[in-house]
Amino acid sequence: MKTKPKTIEGARWMNFQGKTAIVTGAARGIGLAIARRLAEGGATVVLVDLLEQALQEAAASLAHAPGGVHSFVLNVTQEPAVEKFFEEVSAKTGRVDILINNAGITRDGLLVAMSQEDWDAVLNVNLKGTFLMTKHACRIMMRQRSGRIVNIASVSGLMGNPGQANYSASKAGVVGLTKTVAREMAGRNICCNAVAPGFIDTEMTRVLPDKAKQRAVSLIPLGRMGSVEDVAAAVCFLASDEAGYITGQVLAVDGGMAM
Repeated sequence: MKTKPKTIEGARWMNFQGKTAIVTGAARGIGLAIARRLAEGGATVVLVDLLEQALQEAAASLAHAPGGVHSFVLNVTQEPAVEKFFEEVSAKTGRVDILINNAGITRDGLLVAMSQEDWDAVLNVNLKGTFLMTKHACRIMMRQRSGRIVNIASVSGLMGNPGQANYSASKAGVVGLTKTVAREMAGRNICCNAVAPGFIDTEMTRVLPDKAKQRAVSLIPLGRMGSVEDVAAAVCFLASDEAGYITGQVLAVDGGMAM
């Protein structure tokens, strides 16, 4: 008689019960997919974004999550606001176990024509925002002597991409920040890793011309775009107890694009 295979439900795998998880850029796309997976694992999920209407809709879609959901409109580039946010989260949930730094923007253009404004805007959100959120999360995690931080980098930060000097530089900076935080925080049982998505099917990529999409897919050994669920699965593994001996690593979720 054949026995049924063990299912994820009820297993130890990806169990986030009793944990508080913060996800920035959580109103849609990759961020929302990550938040949904954490919520399904039992975490108390804190959604962060600047898009107020989309954030409300995202929170409503997770309203029945077993661990509960909180949402905050937050500009991650403003340190006073970030500091106040962590005070409020600590008051509401009592702890911060997981931080997913997903908030990011693009302002593409060739280097010789790129404005300083577009350079600064992308570096501020993608790199400075990650720095500020990590800094204040670590202060709480250090007292707890535990924590998981997963930063969303990009294959553009690993291999460069024409027309994305600002974005590639910001994501390369996220990789360097990840490794430094991993070294500084290891003694407090805080693991910090990065996931570098490749060409993922999101609202951002859907507006690209068909020729641009075909050209990008031609560079991917697996021959297809990735999904937000592909990225979320990798992120949640690194945020889980099962990844407790992994830190300072960059996991490319790109179908082999950047190998």
